[in-house]
Order: sequence, then C-alpha cells, then structure tokens
Amino acid sequence: MSAPSGNPPPSAPPSYEETVGINMNYPHPYPVPGPGQKPDGKGMNPPLHMGQPPPANNPVTVQTVYVQQPVVFYDRPVQMCCPSCNQMIVTRLSYDSGALTWLSCGGLCLLGCIAGCCLIPFCIDALKDVDHTCPKCNALLGSYKRL
Repeated sequence: MSAPSGNPPPSAPPSYEETVGINMNYPHPYPVPGPGQKPDGKGMNPPLHMGQPPPANNPVTVQTVYVQQPVVFYDRPVQMCCPSCNQMIVTRLSYDSGALTWLSCGGLCLLGCIAGCCLIPFCIDALKDVDHTCPKCNALLGSYKRL
C-alpha cells in the first residue's frame, strides 16, 4: 500500500513554542535577573504597579477589652467587679421566699403541722432564694434560686 504521490510527506512536528503560541519577542512576564543576580529570583525586586497608589502608613488604634468570666452565684457572697460601678466588691446577700420555702411549708401542712409550725421554713435562710447586690451602688447583680 503506497501513499498517493500527489501530497508530499509531512515534515517534522512543530516545536513547543510554535504549538503554544509563545512570542519570543514579547517581554517576559516576570523580572529578568540582571547581571550579578542569580536566576532563582532571590534578591530581585517585585515589579512596580503603575495604577495603584503607594500604601499609606495609617496609625493603628489598639483597644484592650477585658472580658470578665460569667459569675455563678450561690448562697455565699462573691468577690467580683461590679458591672454597674466598676468597683471590686463583695456582694451583699438578701434572702427572699422562693419555691423551696413554699413547698416546705406545704409539706409540713400535709404532715399535720397546721398550728403555726408550717411557717418555720419562712424563718430558715437555707430554704430561701438569694439575691446578690452591690454594696456601693445597690445594683442587683444576680440571684440564686433553690429550685
């Protein structure tokens, strides 16, 4: 099987530059190392961009914020910084009748203590809810509920 004699046989394939279309006369996209510089790019200055203004040296304002951990209130005084007056304080406690006080009173009534003995839970601070207030500005800081 012989090839038709009308078409000449193809020559060598095109080179890489011809295939990709790189123009060898076009300037390089990256800076070309000058005399005395290594071609690995170290010591070369980046190209200047003409359309962008130089970066401004604006002073940076730094603000320090102290975040206080959440305070868990119990039936004891707590030393803390008051968020209202920003003073270091030990909280003042006040006791109020809460759910545990009323349930204790109802339980004593069911046991037959109806002649006034059922009111004993209202005299015991260990059965009452606790409110924590600031001794300087009297702000309510938190509460501890028994139930």
